[in-house]
Amino acid sequence: MNHPELIRPEEHARFNSEKMGKSTIFMSERLLVGLNAFEPGQEHALHGHADQDKVYHVLDGRGLFLLEDREIEMDAGAMLVAPASVPHGVRNTGSDRLTVLVFMAPAPR
Repeated sequence: MNHPELIRPEEHARFNSEKMGKSTIFMSERLLVGLNAFEPGQEHALHGHADQDKVYHVLDGRGLFLLEDREIEMDAGAMLVAPASVPHGVRNTGSDRLTVLVFMAPAPR
């Protein structure tokens, strides 16, 4: 993808019946912008990133976002920050697809 150009994140959604779909929209040494796509019932298990902050922004659908020891319901338009080393995960608890824009800084190596 050439930058700068207009990006419509939802056009990059890659749904997979077997597991959560992931798409990279942009990546540099400083930042990763990606899109996670969940079918109903799919999840991204609780995990952490020692040196990376992560931002989740729900574009469509609803889900349960796991943050450390909390479970937070989120729907379209909601945003959540998972600071470095804080365990986090996502579960699509709705009956529709869930698409989540993801920002990570610094980008994975």
